[in-house]
Amino acid sequence: MATAKKAAPAKKAAPAKSAAPAKKVAAAKTVVAKAAPAKKAAPAKKAAPAVKRTANAAFMKPLTPSAALAAVVGASPLPRTEVVKQLWVYIKKHKLQDAVNKRMINADAKLKEVFSKAQVSMFEMAGLIGKHLK
Repeated sequence: MATAKKAAPAKKAAPAKSAAPAKKVAAAKTVVAKAAPAKKAAPAKKAAPAVKRTANAAFMKPLTPSAALAAVVGASPLPRTEVVKQLWVYIKKHKLQDAVNKRMINADAKLKEVFSKAQVSMFEMAGLIGKHLK
């Protein structure tokens, strides 16, 4: 807790010759340092037991890629997360990211069949590959 220092007792003023110094002494007596209210300590939070997070089964379900997507990631069934990882490996290997805006992917012949566009955003990519997975 913070403690406030006590103010020194004010001395009595000698009879003043003029009224102005008496006002200053009276004003000085009224100024008293107020102590700030003590802050309450935050209640201690209970630690939650460590629980291992399990993966969502929908993301981990192996899906078969279409012929166009299989040309890029392979024909074996893969979870969605692995399909996206394999696409990024392909994109980086063939240097298909736009040089100026790295969020944009310039499709080559194989990716153009999957994306149906010449250039897509990295955020659009996951939505576009959903059509090619069963």
